[in-house]
Amino acid sequence: MSTSSPRQMFSNLSIPFAGTILGGLQAGEMLLIQGSVPSDADRFQVDLTCGSSVKPRADVALHFNPRLKKSVIVCNSLQKERWGAEEILHHMPFRAGAYFELVIMVLHDCFKVAVNGAHTVEYRQRVELKRVDTICISGKVKVEAVGVLPPSSSVTSPLANLTNQDAEKMTVTSSSGDLTVPFSGLLQPGLSAGRSIAIKARINANAHSFCVNLRPAEGSDIALHLNPRLGKNVFVRNSFLCGCWGAEETELGGFPFTGGQYFEMIVRCDAHAFRVAVNGLHLLDYRHRVQDLNRISLVEVLGDLTLLHLQLL
Repeated sequence: MSTSSPRQMFSNLSIPFAGTILGGLQAGEMLLIQGSVPSDADRFQVDLTCGSSVKPRADVALHFNPRLKKSVIVCNSLQKERWGAEEILHHMPFRAGAYFELVIMVLHDCFKVAVNGAHTVEYRQRVELKRVDTICISGKVKVEAVGVLPPSSSVTSPLANLTNQDAEKMTVTSSSGDLTVPFSGLLQPGLSAGRSIAIKARINANAHSFCVNLRPAEGSDIALHLNPRLGKNVFVRNSFLCGCWGAEETELGGFPFTGGQYFEMIVRCDAHAFRVAVNGLHLLDYRHRVQDLNRISLVEVLGDLTLLHLQLL
């Protein structure tokens, strides 16, 4: 988890999980939950509770319950062992087998919940905030980490196991000054073994394809061309050198991209190959066809998607 100084963290969680929030929740804070949904999941829940008593059961200020088979999210509160009226959202941002990032913003009068960077639900408080001091997670879900972030914190999504978190950060300079697609950014300094590129984006609902290119800043060569084609569920990898495309690589165990969905891609440059992970899972290796890695000083993102974040480590 990469955040600006979380005041408390839980990691390597065993589900079901119950953790005490030191000092209780405060207005302005955020809870950041990073995990994944197993491929056979039907439902899971995140509860913000007033203690961890089982008998009598502790009051629940926020019961956040995605039910994947019904494609709904149920929110509710429990007071004096009685459930209130359910609030049902007919939208499912979670996907079986996929990574997720859940952020709960704590306000004086409500909880605002975002999934994978997109606002999902707002739930007005029915229980006094000062009583909430425990987070409970249960059901079919895997959770890597939970962070309690103080007010005015920024949240940067995790960069999976392929990132080198101890490496000195590189910078990317966009020619357009923002993340508008088509995007072109200079890598400063150029690429080298051990460096990683992290991309967060949301695919357009009616997307046909998009691509990520790593290339020299001068000339037309492309060292790495990553091109998911959603219409055919094919992920093409190739290089364009000396005016010609090389042999395409398309073999893959599965296709992780879906129209309308958020994703995180990590491209790690090793000595002999690029290693690509999507949503925290290693997907493929692509052996270098350009041996002088320092020549690779430009990253391009093109096609049917909205670019949310790009970082180099």
